[in-house]
Amino acid sequence: MTIQGLAFIPEGDNLPIAIVSHGFMANYKTTEGYAKFLAERGFAAFCFDFNGGCIHGKSDNDTTKMTVFTEKEDLKAVIAYTRKLSFVNKDDVTLMGCSQGGFVSALTGAELGKKIRRLILFYPALCIPDDARAGKMMFAKFDPQNIPEVIHCGPMKLGRAYAQSVQDVDEIEAICCYDGPVLIVHGSKDEIVDCSYARKAAEAYRNAELVIIPDGKHGFSKEHDKIALEAVERFVKE
Repeated sequence: MTIQGLAFIPEGDNLPIAIVSHGFMANYKTTEGYAKFLAERGFAAFCFDFNGGCIHGKSDNDTTKMTVFTEKEDLKAVIAYTRKLSFVNKDDVTLMGCSQGGFVSALTGAELGKKIRRLILFYPALCIPDDARAGKMMFAKFDPQNIPEVIHCGPMKLGRAYAQSVQDVDEIEAICCYDGPVLIVHGSKDEIVDCSYARKAAEAYRNAELVIIPDGKHGFSKEHDKIALEAVERFVKE
């Protein structure tokens, strides 16, 4: 399969890498501004479309085969690609993800360990395993004991594996072995992913900073984005 995306490459050599992952049903355009922000701060920054992760995306697109684990493999492929580029520092990789892309980034960080320098997680969708066990995921409702072959989730069709693959996952246990620095930014009024998930993750990580944005929702407003990016700027400087 082919993964397509966009790169922002500042001048220079030995550049740190930043890879930004979009959320459920979104595409790279929703994270393009974050990639550009990081490039302006000296990162070779990449955003991309997950295979099967978008309603309208440029990568190969079979939404019924997508799971958080196929997206983890996509992200690992992007990491492998960027680390081979001649102008980057392959030992300085930052993963940033929004919502489901945040959960995928956290899973990837846990697997790759010291290959990842830091994690930046915006409202990470750590609720996905609990939602799958409850049979209620975003716009979809189903019997969690008898998951249909196709799950209709608003405008997006998901396969049985999307829910089934995470039903036995403890989301905190799956991510907390990563011991590098982690920044989690979450809104206090997120109605899709309760901020209690962010609090649990911050407590479980060895080296985490948690920023709760008062009145913030799932997907930040322009005002809340400014607060979040101020936190990111401080974090990457440290």
